[in-house]
Amino acid sequence: MQVRPALSAGVFSGGDAKLFKPLVDSLLEHDPYMLLADYQSYIDCQDQVDTAYRDPQRRTRMSILNVARIGKFSSDRAIREYCEDIWQVRPSEVGAK
Repeated sequence: MQVRPALSAGVFSGGDAKLFKPLVDSLLEHDPYMLLADYQSYIDCQDQVDTAYRDPQRRTRMSILNVARIGKFSSDRAIREYCEDIWQVRPSEVGAK
């Protein structure tokens, strides 16, 4: 059974078919984040994640390559550049009197 019909049928709410009705109606009538449109892509990607997770050697290789390719990114560097370039603020000493 697919997720939307299962929600409507009360599969996840102990048989209460009305519990998730507002959620289902919202997704069907107004889905600004395109949750339903992208759902199959999400499931396909999760299948790929599951396959990678079940192969420790592949998962380890993927992890190492991901870290190696991160390059210049650093949250500390990004925050420092925002402070300097966008907000024009300078660091201050914490606890200074």
